[in-house]
Amino acid sequence: MRGLESRASQVLKAGSTATAVLTALGLFVSACATGGTGARDEGPAGGDAVAKGAATPTAAASPSKAARRVDAVRLVKNDPGVSAVVKRDLKPCVGDEYPVDVSYGNLTESSSNDVVVNVMTCGDAVGIGSYVYREANGRYQNVFKAEEPPVYAEIDRGDLVVTQQLYKKGDPVSYPSSEEVITYGWSATHFTEESRIHNDYSNAVGGADSPSPEAN
Repeated sequence: MRGLESRASQVLKAGSTATAVLTALGLFVSACATGGTGARDEGPAGGDAVAKGAATPTAAASPSKAARRVDAVRLVKNDPGVSAVVKRDLKPCVGDEYPVDVSYGNLTESSSNDVVVNVMTCGDAVGIGSYVYREANGRYQNVFKAEEPPVYAEIDRGDLVVTQQLYKKGDPVSYPSSEEVITYGWSATHFTEESRIHNDYSNAVGGADSPSPEAN
């Protein structure tokens, strides 16, 4: 069998070589028939050739909402609707780095992006305040706030989703007993609640109520 396989391999290689030689010969004869230049006799490519090869320009895409960034720290500190407690705790953690998360997106059908700001603590990143700012006439207006920690707001497919963690007495910060996930939608001039989901956490593993292993 190995002899047959070797022989077949040799036949295939010979056939491939013969085909390549005949192809090259045909190209050579064709080149001579065209006047000796071979590749092209019509001269250098002109404007028409370039135009044919160029990609067709597409229509300009419609302008997206403005992606202008804001100074979120200044926005919160200058907002009379933000509590004095949050403003007092809004301090740099390291150098000039503030514990603030900022998101931009379409929440209120405004002509520019809305701004979602979450203010947190430095040590354990617990959310102490969540706010939504909407631009109107060149100024940002506070259209939503939640200041019951721990709280965190985010944009989810055009809706405002706020997560509120809940603690029972004695719960450590890292192990809340439950949470409320509230979805808000924009209604002309304000946010309205659309849905609310309550999740209870298990304390069986790592929680405050975990039973201690019995001594042997």
